[in-house]
Amino acid sequence: MSDSPARIPVLRMGTEYESLEHVEVCDHADGSVLALMDQANAGIVRRDLRGKANPLREMTVARLLEICAEAAERFMEDELPPAEGEATQSPADYVAALSSSSGLPHTLCRANMDKVRTVLSKMDEVLRGLTRGMDLGLLDHGVGEQGGVAVSLAPNTDRLGVVLPSNSPGVNSIWLPAVALKTSVVLKPGREEPWTPLRIVRALVAAGAPAEAFGFYPTDHEGAAAILAGCDRAVLFGDERTTAPWAADPTVSVHGPGHSKVVIGPDESAHWKEHLDLLVESVAANGGRSCVNASTILVCDHGDEIAEALARRLADLEPRPADDPEATLCAFANPAVAENVDAAISREVEHGAEDVSARLRSTPRLAEHGGGVFLRPTVVRCDSPDHPLARTEYLFPFTSVVEVEAEALAASAADSLVVTAVTRDPALTRALIDDAGIGRLNLGPQPTTKIDWGQPHEGNLFELLYTRRAI
Repeated sequence: MSDSPARIPVLRMGTEYESLEHVEVCDHADGSVLALMDQANAGIVRRDLRGKANPLREMTVARLLEICAEAAERFMEDELPPAEGEATQSPADYVAALSSSSGLPHTLCRANMDKVRTVLSKMDEVLRGLTRGMDLGLLDHGVGEQGGVAVSLAPNTDRLGVVLPSNSPGVNSIWLPAVALKTSVVLKPGREEPWTPLRIVRALVAAGAPAEAFGFYPTDHEGAAAILAGCDRAVLFGDERTTAPWAADPTVSVHGPGHSKVVIGPDESAHWKEHLDLLVESVAANGGRSCVNASTILVCDHGDEIAEALARRLADLEPRPADDPEATLCAFANPAVAENVDAAISREVEHGAEDVSARLRSTPRLAEHGGGVFLRPTVVRCDSPDHPLARTEYLFPFTSVVEVEAEALAASAADSLVVTAVTRDPALTRALIDDAGIGRLNLGPQPTTKIDWGQPHEGNLFELLYTRRAI
């Protein structure tokens, strides 16, 4: 990769486009320009989404699975050009660029890279989970039989619009099955993280997918709204403010804050030390940047002891150079975000909460290292599940420990993307099973961050893209 800034183009469903307008993708630490990213205005997006054919519809699922498997290796191993005629980007170049713009250390860049490869290489397994074991030949023929019953599938859209964030490259794994499900994709990348979706597209095309099946539109808020409105089905990532206007739209799958939780039942309270590793993993994996990280830990007793022990363990996680093999904390691409989060936590702990981590360490939460701005892990002890810090999710290792009555544990765990229930109590287990507001339930000592690609945990992409009907 050359020392001059890379060019990140607009991909207009098979046609590369160089815009007169661009934004700079910069190094989070020193502000140097890594790339010039072309911009597509909302008018271009609307124009391109009118009347475009979907070339994937004519391909077989078997062939698309072969393409995904080959793309998995190309994504991991090949030198791929961000733009036509530009210098190629090796895997090491990709990791360096991703780390520089997003703040992720190289260790987490590679871990997320492997997550993408896993989904592509095991796409048949992923589709079996999404379709609940359906004969994938139904996608080729539109009609068939399942469980002795005649079934017909009708596609809800030819294109899936996807508005991506910048916090974690692994979220790209959520839209990837659309390709094997014969649906073109229209991507709006995050400003600090255009590298991963573009590299995935380049790998899929190099593996034999038609370039006309992919749109890549770096754009503004108006352009993002045009993608969501112009595609009959869409996926939106963002915070509560970004996702709220689309939350009631059944054509948009909203991926906002997860508010994931660990529940330790009354039967396991005395054994909490045995589950400390699980708590550390749930809170701190992937730098705390995932919606599946536990932002709340609910217990019946021993809350003070659990909070202090967890804070001591997380205190070992310190800012390190991005290429340090022991690095696990992420820098903030926008230092102002870290400063605002730090101020918000300090403000809220004055009312019914204690910053246990601050009591145990001599260093401030907000830290600068190598030009990057970090937040050190933080464990707070809240007096109520209704405390603002017990209902807040931040993009670093942050969690609240809350004691509630045993009979209130299930209700306090409601509206969570993931709940890990460390209990054998049948009443508590049944109450959690019956709660439709829990996206994925882990029964037993499994971290909230454990992913099973055969078990979708935040919506079902197949059900978004297809209607299964009687015939």
